[in-house]
Amino acid sequence: MTVESTAARGKPRRPAAKRTAGKRQQPEPGPKPEMVQLLTPEGERVEHPDYALETTPEQLRELYRDMVLTRRFDAEATALQRQGELGLWPSLLGQEAAQIGSGRALRETDYVFPTYREHGVAWCRGVDPTKLLGMFRGVNHGGWDPASNNFHLYTIVIGSQALHATGYAMGVVKDGADVAVVAYFGDGASSQGDVAEAFTFAAVYNAPVVFFCQNNQWAISEPTERQTRVPLYQRAQGYGFPGVRVDGNDVLAVLAVTRAAAEHARTGQGPMLVEAFTYRMGAHTTSDDPTRYRRKEELEVWEAKDPLLRLRRLMERENAADDAFFTDLDAESDALARRVREAIRTMPDPDGMAMFEHTYADGHTLVDEERAQYGAYVASFADHHEGD
Repeated sequence: MTVESTAARGKPRRPAAKRTAGKRQQPEPGPKPEMVQLLTPEGERVEHPDYALETTPEQLRELYRDMVLTRRFDAEATALQRQGELGLWPSLLGQEAAQIGSGRALRETDYVFPTYREHGVAWCRGVDPTKLLGMFRGVNHGGWDPASNNFHLYTIVIGSQALHATGYAMGVVKDGADVAVVAYFGDGASSQGDVAEAFTFAAVYNAPVVFFCQNNQWAISEPTERQTRVPLYQRAQGYGFPGVRVDGNDVLAVLAVTRAAAEHARTGQGPMLVEAFTYRMGAHTTSDDPTRYRRKEELEVWEAKDPLLRLRRLMERENAADDAFFTDLDAESDALARRVREAIRTMPDPDGMAMFEHTYADGHTLVDEERAQYGAYVASFADHHEGD
């Protein structure tokens, strides 16, 4: 999918824009809006002075399909956890636009460091959805090869991937590669020291890294207003690089902003912080009960801003899809759900000794001792059984 966006190096320029079908609202004169938005919750296209995006009906359908299938996979994984097939599942419900928009803005050669909720980004990077389930079932530590898709394994430790991404980006500069590195994290992780250190190193070394913060309003039960005195994107100013807030439920705005941020990084202008202002519609994970700390009225407000609903409204307004498209997509979603259920229930149990592999590139005395001790422990059960 090719979607053209324009943002000049340094301060983005606004070129003469071609119009898609349907009337677009012109920006009001005066100060720029704090949040970049190209698609209103009502499904109306608007323009932003710094970010222009042209789309075709086919591209709108592709973005909508990405979000629908990602949401269906996520719902199926949640159901499987409730049925005892997974130990835990972190849902992305409500954050599809932030993930699909940013994921589709990247080149294949760019490298992504995710947290544990970037199922939509994984989809965009070509990672089979079924491979995301192994870690949460407890059969592996990550079911895909990061080098195959330039998509690192999920990171459970909060905020550490920001440092990993920064270090990788510093290496990219030494290699002279035309690559942008993207670190995903949430508003809660922005309070971690690891993220602050990553900001410092990225700024000092002018590293080509995009810090993509999905501000879903809640760090488990802690609201954003208890984590920061200023909007999160403004933190970048203190480190000496630009930050921007984008409507995280607007897949078109996220696409345009992330594409510009990645180009900013690739062209030697250093890091950039993107705050995708979105909302976590479900629980933090399946072990969480959001009704204990979140009001129903708040959820209802954000349900009206649903990222899938607003894009569908645009498509219907511009006749970008017919009934057959939505019918076929429903069938494709059902097929994906069936494939996910079959995959999770047929995953083989892991070799218990495999946990000692790949811990270090070379041999390690302590790991060797632990492997031997654990092997003897496991063997003792077999000896006991034979004795019976």
